[in-house]
Amino acid sequence: MTFDKWISPGNGEKLIFDGDATLSDGKNKFNMVNGIADLTYPLSLNSVDETARNFYEGRADDYEKYLHLTFSTYNEDEVEVRNRMIDLLDLKKDYKVLEVACGTGRDSLLIDSRLQGSSELHMTDISLDMLKTAKDKLISSNSRKVYCLSNAMHLPYPDNYFDAFYSFGAVGEFSDVARFFSEAVRVCKPGAKVVVGDENLPIWQRKSTFGKILSNYNKQFLEDVPFSDLPVEAREVRCQWVIGGVFYLMDFIVGEGEPYADFDFTIPGERGGTHKTRFYGQLEGVTEEAKSLAWQARELTGKSMHVWLDGLIKKEALKVIKNNQ
Repeated sequence: MTFDKWISPGNGEKLIFDGDATLSDGKNKFNMVNGIADLTYPLSLNSVDETARNFYEGRADDYEKYLHLTFSTYNEDEVEVRNRMIDLLDLKKDYKVLEVACGTGRDSLLIDSRLQGSSELHMTDISLDMLKTAKDKLISSNSRKVYCLSNAMHLPYPDNYFDAFYSFGAVGEFSDVARFFSEAVRVCKPGAKVVVGDENLPIWQRKSTFGKILSNYNKQFLEDVPFSDLPVEAREVRCQWVIGGVFYLMDFIVGEGEPYADFDFTIPGERGGTHKTRFYGQLEGVTEEAKSLAWQARELTGKSMHVWLDGLIKKEALKVIKNNQ
């Protein structure tokens, strides 16, 4: 299936067919492989992302056979846990949903079961083997399906398109997690829900026997939760640990720009001013004597330091400017 709203992950231009099996942005060409668009960008991946692709290519069958062991190790029911994770998306039946690094579609099936009608489920992965397996699983389904090979740091989708965004189990292998989150926010509508998770052994468990055994066979459990990579648009961020308490699961709402706060109200008290004037209005320091005299004078005026000093500086500054014009 082709999708008429794909954009080039290289330059943001609309992709058009340039022959039967090629999509083009006028500069870069992207091929169709087994009916799946390969929109991976850059065309030559960096070593981290290339390593990840090579690792997963050809492993879909083993992934399907053995992934359940991750859940049974901790005496967890896989379908029940995955459904609880997907609950955080707050899906509605007509939503447009993007799943990045969908793997073999184990979460995709559950997401699709909650969609109907005009809904869209977009699935991307960097591995063709994984994505083909996911596609085969969802032949009969509720939503319109769109598949493409894609680098998680360069998503081939327009701004403000999706109502929900999901990615579980791959973030720790992305070469630039901050860019991944930036892309997630870019392609989502304001108010959209983002749910992301991966391995993480909580710091309070790392000295336990449990933690030592776990991290002995998989060092990825020692990776940090990527709080520092979250974008400024992330609102109402929550984090919990699932699957034996060793996978973080983070969800947040996509906001617009920086958070709002009223920094312009007058602060009561002797200093006065506002949060903005205290931040932007700082001048060179004065001697202790001058500061002491200023506070004495301010008290006699009955004004706050901000009001008295602001008026005094403006008055003297305007006088100097006028005398020198």
